[in-house]
Amino acid sequence: MTKYRMPAEWEPHAATWIAWPHHEPDWPGKLEPIPWVYAEIVRVLHAHERVEILCHSEDVREDARAKLDAHHCDPAGYRLHVVPYDRGWLRDSMPTVVHDAEGQPVLANWQFNAWAKYDNYAHDARVGEVVAGITGMPRMEPMRPDGGGRVVLEGGAIETNGAGLFLVTEECLLSNVQERNPGLSRSGYEQVFRDVLGVHETIWLGEGCVGDDTHGHVDDIARFVDATTIVLAHEEDPADENHQRSKDNLRRLQHAGAGRFHVITLPYPRPVMMDGQRLPASYANFYIANGVVIVPTFNDPNDRVALNTLGECFPGRTVVGIHAVDLVWGLGTLHCLSQQQPLPAR
Repeated sequence: MTKYRMPAEWEPHAATWIAWPHHEPDWPGKLEPIPWVYAEIVRVLHAHERVEILCHSEDVREDARAKLDAHHCDPAGYRLHVVPYDRGWLRDSMPTVVHDAEGQPVLANWQFNAWAKYDNYAHDARVGEVVAGITGMPRMEPMRPDGGGRVVLEGGAIETNGAGLFLVTEECLLSNVQERNPGLSRSGYEQVFRDVLGVHETIWLGEGCVGDDTHGHVDDIARFVDATTIVLAHEEDPADENHQRSKDNLRRLQHAGAGRFHVITLPYPRPVMMDGQRLPASYANFYIANGVVIVPTFNDPNDRVALNTLGECFPGRTVVGIHAVDLVWGLGTLHCLSQQQPLPAR
């Protein structure tokens, strides 16, 4: 029996963690509107659960407080913590919260190396220690089974139904591009998932979506919405770059499902471009909180299709669209910027 289990995102949360945006190069020329998007996210979430907000400096904290006040956010529903960090993508730099054998939360603190792509991540690499200090939760550092040191992993690269089933992509974890753990095999990853996250079956998808600078995070393409249902971002247009990728992933899921789970497709919005670059705009980057699901929207006719589809998947939760055209210029949206803190298991 495994010692730990990664809860599904829809299990009860104590809080959601975000980090207030401050790093202009993440949104070149468009940082100014981004904090207002974060304030809207907090406005929606804090009615359902506490929001813990990291602020890079005192000035950033004052900016956050002013914009949250302007959005009529109740200070009782959020907390601001002055902590240095490099980027605000806490899905990846913050530990994954797992349950131990007694159902108590533990921080699985992966090594973070900025997606094996960027150089400035010294503060982000220490976020796990900061969160442990704020929460008092115990923290562990998962190690490679081959003796190669700590496991490098990001929360956006993994997806679970909380009952031992897991989704990852080969592009992210097995490619030699932006290689996180050189030499770690497919079976080595699966052992880490078993030992640290309580996984008994890993389904390997192929590629992520076009424009994803993480090189294949699963949270832009495939998500569990309950223990036996997966929503998959699927592009119908054969002329679109995402078509072949999503067709292959659908085939893999249908083959692996074999009557054990079913797959619902989500459309993609039309390509979102900025300065000639296609951005990773995907409705699959939604975030599930207590009582609510927030979904990125892109001023696109498929916004309504995606919201309706997810509304049917979450009948007990309110589904709310958050405008993400500016946000996705940072190469991530709602799931990328948030990390859940589950309650102890009952």
